[in-house]
Amino acid sequence: MANKLEVIVDPHEPTIETRRTFNAPRELVWEAWTKPEHLKRWCGPDRLEWVVLEMDFRVGGKYRWVQRAPDGNEYAFHGEYREIVRPTKIVQTFIFDPMPDAVAVDTLTLEEHDGKTTCITMTLHTSIENRDGHFANGGMEVGMREGYDRLEKLLSEQLRR
Repeated sequence: MANKLEVIVDPHEPTIETRRTFNAPRELVWEAWTKPEHLKRWCGPDRLEWVVLEMDFRVGGKYRWVQRAPDGNEYAFHGEYREIVRPTKIVQTFIFDPMPDAVAVDTLTLEEHDGKTTCITMTLHTSIENRDGHFANGGMEVGMREGYDRLEKLLSEQLRR
């Protein structure tokens, strides 16, 4: 793929920043991020299947996602939408169920230039230790790369319609 995921982890800040550009207009990328029927097709690692995808997409609304691995282990996340600015920005909390006190804040920003959209995510953790736990073993990065590759395919399909 021509557009690669860039991951920036500042050793002195409890943040993870990612960037990836897609060959699609911002409105189409926004729809892929905000509609459950699209999100199910691309979000997460290849090996996981969706079990639960609930979204009350409004400021103050909650979401819950559960994905299952081939070994039967389930990975559950939930949070609340704090800010929604269509079609440029989503701010939400991000909580991994086994670690309810490690609340992170995710900000997605979509920037369009010349018909291409760059997705920028900034995840702010409460500590560097929590950030390192999120980023540990490369699972987050692998899952994002695989998911974003599927998102690129979904967007290509949408553009051909």
